[in-house]
Formats: sequence, structure tokens, C-alpha cells
Amino acid sequence: MDVNHATTPPDRDGGRTAPGRTTPPDVTTDEVPRGPAPAEARADVDPERLGRLLGDPGLTWFVDRVRQRMARGRPLTGTVTLSDPDESQRRAAERLLGRAPRARGSLGIRLDIVDEILRRSGVSPGGLAAAVVALAGPVVLHAETRNREERAWEEAYAPLGTLDAELAPWAERIRGDGLVRRLARTPEAAAPLVEAAVRALRALPASPPTSRATFAARNLSGAHALDEGTPLATLVLSGIRCLTGFPDGSGAQWRREAWASAGLLKDDLSSTVLTLNLRGTPALDWMADAGEPAVLTLRSLTGRAPVASVAPTGTVHICENPAVLSAAADTLGRACPPMVCLQGQPSAAALTLLRDQSSRGARLLHHGDFDWGGVRIATALGRSVPWLPWRYTAADYRAAVTAVTEAPDLTGPPAATPWDPALAVALAECGVRVEEETVLNDLLTDLGTQSR
Repeated sequence: MDVNHATTPPDRDGGRTAPGRTTPPDVTTDEVPRGPAPAEARADVDPERLGRLLGDPGLTWFVDRVRQRMARGRPLTGTVTLSDPDESQRRAAERLLGRAPRARGSLGIRLDIVDEILRRSGVSPGGLAAAVVALAGPVVLHAETRNREERAWEEAYAPLGTLDAELAPWAERIRGDGLVRRLARTPEAAAPLVEAAVRALRALPASPPTSRATFAARNLSGAHALDEGTPLATLVLSGIRCLTGFPDGSGAQWRREAWASAGLLKDDLSSTVLTLNLRGTPALDWMADAGEPAVLTLRSLTGRAPVASVAPTGTVHICENPAVLSAAADTLGRACPPMVCLQGQPSAAALTLLRDQSSRGARLLHHGDFDWGGVRIATALGRSVPWLPWRYTAADYRAAVTAVTEAPDLTGPPAATPWDPALAVALAECGVRVEEETVLNDLLTDLGTQSR
């Protein structure tokens, strides 16, 4: 038999008896039936008689309402109402109360009357609460459930406490922003998710860079553990952005670059770096002799014949935009000092190349766009390799601003400039961006001087 729960409205507590009903003479309006604690069952309940009295399917809604009140810690007083009862529910109420309820309209049952019936009949000397526990099982208070669940969540988050200090802000943020709860739903599912994410982040950044699948096979449950769209991949990528300072963004390309910032690659061919006049392999030597740019893959940089030589001048110039490197090749050709172009956020290939050059004694000079994006790229580069500014200070910016007639407005959130704190101040004051192409002549002059 179907019980009408969908149309059951919230309890309506009231002290008045519905028309046509009478309160048993031994029940006073001051009585507040309390019964036992929600989880306590009484041994003196008569289960057979209780089953006949309250176990009727037509009273399932009534027992559910009582359990809800007990779970919330509310006293069992007032009236519970069913707005659209069927005939079986009316008949069950009649057998319980010993009289017919109203033939039409909603069905209301006074809790204190049922409590008194159960006590006086001897079916449940402890009253209604004891009867419900005996009939339907222990009731857990909602507050206890919430407390137990919160303790379980804290246990699930416990591995976050083992992360290094640089990831502490991320650990604190995901405790509060609900990301883990959205991904895992329950603390039982969250515990292994958090543990795996922490294990991955403690092994990052990967050096030398490797494919995501290889890293996952070595450090996690299998090669597909960090596949796109999995909860673990989402959580680890969130931590990587804190670890490497990778900027906000979206889309497949942005995600690939974010993974690559921690040395995790889709493969060893997709990550590339644009160079000019670097030497060390027959192919690079041939391109340098021609003064033509070359594209190196991560595979070529980590294979059997990596770029090993250092420029005779001991200096490698780094730019942000391909237009600068292209103009240098056009203007200076084979006479141009060695250059590396980042083409935006440093790729794994770029970082691998520049780390190798730095470890062999090369001095790295960096220039980028004078805007907040360029500042963040420079800061990200500085986390991996030491570099010196190449016309990339506050004085250089102010000189460039005075030399241009029009410049686009500076947009986006500000960022620090640790190599020259005054640069961030100047950017905020002037409020315009100066792209590398705007100061191209100055950059080419520097390169031409170095080539002599």
C-alpha cells in the first residue's frame, strides 16, 4: 500500500483538539511527553501489541513524523497532520485512537493523546518515544550526525597537514571552498582522494619532466589516475597552480600548460621551445650557421644528444614574444647572440633548456611585456631558473611610456615584481601596457652590441 508522503506538509503544533474529538480525562494540557532518549529502546514494550497498534502501514507516515521530531530533539507534543490521507490511513488512525477521525479533509493526530494511550494500555509504559524506537529502531540526533560527519571530514583532510609550507595556502583554501566535497561527496570517498592528491603534489614538480601517464603509474594507482576529468586530476591541478603560480585560465591548452608548469606533459613532443643560434648538436649547429630560428622539443632536450654547449659570451637572451626573435634573426642573423623565446608561460621544454644552460654557467637575461601578464611570466620563470632583467625594470618601463604616443590600458589584477619592486609600483601608477614590439629597436641594439 502506498503511503502519502509527497503531500505531507510540515508538522503543525497546536494545543486545540479538532472538532468532534475529546481528550482522555487523565491527560492534562500541561503534560509534555518526553519519553526515553532518541536512541534508547525500552525492554518493557509489548512488541506484538505495539505492532498491531502502530505497525499498521497506514500509520507509517505518523511514525516517520515522530522519528523526525525525535531526531531534531523536539518534544512530542502538539498535532501532526497529513493533508490528503487515503482511506487506509484514516482507518489506521481510527484503530489507534479508538474513534473515527473526520471523514474528509486533512488527518490530524495529537501526539500527547497517542502517548497516553500507549502508557495506559501497557503497550509502551515509556510512552510514544519508547514505542517508536522499539518499532522502527534507534533514532540518532541530527546534531550527533553532523558532528560525526564533520569529524570524518577532518580525518579525510588530515593528509593535507603533511604538505610543505608553499602549499599550505592551497590546503587551507580547499578545506573551506568545498572543492573536495563537490568532487567526493562523502568523507569516505574524500579520504583516498585527498591522500592520493597529497602523494602526487609531494612528488612535484617532476624533474626531468615526464608524461602525466608515466608519473601517475609511478606515484599513484595507475597510468590513468590523472586522466582529464577525473576528480583526482582536478584536485591535483588545483594544487599545481598554487605550487607553480600558474595564472588563471580555462580551456584544454591552458590545462596542458598548467600541468607542464609542474613538469607533467601530455607527451615529450608537444612541449617545445623556440631558439636562435644555440649550438650543441649537428642540427642546431647547422641552423646557427644559417642564423635561422630552431624549434626544440622536450624529447630532443632530454634524449641522448641534449643541447650542451654554452654561448661564447656566456649569455642567453630570453624574450617573451616570437616577433622579437624573428626580428633578431632578420636583422643580425648568425651574428645574433643566443636567444630563447618563451612564447607565453614557460613550457617544460623551455624550462629544461634554460636550467641546463644555467647549470653550465650561462647568464640568463630576460625581457617581457610590460603588463601584469608579462610580470607573472617573469615571476614563474624565476621560480625555476635565476635570471637578470634585460631592459625590464621600473626605469626602463617609465622611459618606454614617455616614448610612446599611445599605449593600451593596463588590465588584470596586479602582481609583484620581486626582481625590481619599483616596477610594480610604476605599472600601477602609469596604468598602461608596453609590449615588447614597442621597444624592439632598443632590444635589437643591445643584441647588436653583444654580437660585436
